[in-house]
Amino acid sequence: MTQTEGAPPLRHLKTAEAARFLGLSHRTMEKHRCYGTGPVYRKIGGRVVYTVDDLLAWAKRGARTSTHDPNAQIVPPARRPVAPAPSPPTRSADEGAS
Repeated sequence: MTQTEGAPPLRHLKTAEAARFLGLSHRTMEKHRCYGTGPVYRKIGGRVVYTVDDLLAWAKRGARTSTHDPNAQIVPPARRPVAPAPSPPTRSADEGAS
């Protein structure tokens, strides 16, 4: 990505700064990152950083016009995704004939 002339430099925020920017705790940001439910982040020199544009794009997904907005996207909570329960084994027709 190239920087356009006259545009401000790309700003990277550490986790605590990004959390304050979004009004969340740094632990919530860490959980979102671990569970894959949060904003895009980058690892630079072992540090986790976020761009303001990525934070705004992620937060924008939560925008609503009403509680029943049919076009709304979901910003999931910062918790481990629940795996679907395995279905019970089915019996074939041959097994029941014995």
